Amino acid sequence: MKAKLIAMSLFLSLFNSVKAQLQKVAISNIVWNGVTTSSDGRIFVNFPRIEGDKGMRIGEVLKNGNIIPYPNKDWNNWENGADVNNKFVRTNSLRIGPDGLLWIVDTGTPSMGQDPLLGNALKLVSIDIKTNTVQQIIPLSLVSKPSTFIDDLRIVGNTIYLTDAGEPALIILDKRTGKGRRVLESHTSTTDNLPIKAEGKIMKDKQGNEVRIHADQLEISPDGKWLYFQPASGPLWKVETQYLNNHELSETDLESKVSLFYNTPSTGGTAIDADGNIYVSDVNLKQIIKITSDGKESLVIKDEKLLWADALWIDDNGYLWIPTGQLNRLAAFQKGINQVQFPVVIYKLKVEAKPTRN
Repeated sequence: MKAKLIAMSLFLSLFNSVKAQLQKVAISNIVWNGVTTSSDGRIFVNFPRIEGDKGMRIGEVLKNGNIIPYPNKDWNNWENGADVNNKFVRTNSLRIGPDGLLWIVDTGTPSMGQDPLLGNALKLVSIDIKTNTVQQIIPLSLVSKPSTFIDDLRIVGNTIYLTDAGEPALIILDKRTGKGRRVLESHTSTTDNLPIKAEGKIMKDKQGNEVRIHADQLEISPDGKWLYFQPASGPLWKVETQYLNNHELSETDLESKVSLFYNTPSTGGTAIDADGNIYVSDVNLKQIIKITSDGKESLVIKDEKLLWADALWIDDNGYLWIPTGQLNRLAAFQKGINQVQFPVVIYKLKVEAKPTRN
């Protein structure tokens, strides 16, 4: 009995020491769902238009804590009925890619759950953060369907991988030409068949229907061999990129190459480090777990402050960045009454991991 008490004491001591390392980086009175940082310490954040709100979509957090529209106000002032070509309509994710550019996914939807608008509303945008100028706009209408909701992206060389959370599929694009194709459409691996749980409750929309977020998180192994991907409620699947990139491989043959990797929980966001460890935010238990490349799980941190930890990011100094946006508390999922307790917070946690940029 004494040995068990000592073991428990050591566990609690370790747990509290890890918990104490959670550092507050930035706060906001607008819900955010993603953060990315440059090698010289600049911080960029994403504000999704969940409920049709106006204002900033992409912001840069300054050293004094203020957040300014990025790359400028013009890109961030879209309103219903306005031109969609050189404006952010509804951004959902952002990240600094291996090319050093800031890549942004614009779902082109006025609010979450709506279909993309016509024109170049649905697009990828890359920005040169050295000059703060837009470098490339890739329209996505040719690889979309009526209820497409492009969720996130990863890049290897000239290949861009995207997830479609509205019309379940993966999308593979050529960065140079902008041409792409859809694969694994409505496959088990891209379709959300499980209830999404957050803070102990199944997420439901205003009509009382269970929320379904199809192909959502994705990561690429450091060597570029594997693509890991999943719907928001899990589980996590994997497939070799050589098969995804093979235009001549039939859909049936591609499906046979997909395998279950790990039974992940309801997930807000993920990140992968240079050793191939995948960090997963468990939005139900308010914790972050680490899954090794051979499928072993360990707890990184469990903390009541991790209220819907969303898209994670590993910086060059070994910190795991954790944006908490309380997405499940928005009115869209709370019978029309917003339950978010502002400000929302971005934390960082020292995990001594090296980043991989893809």
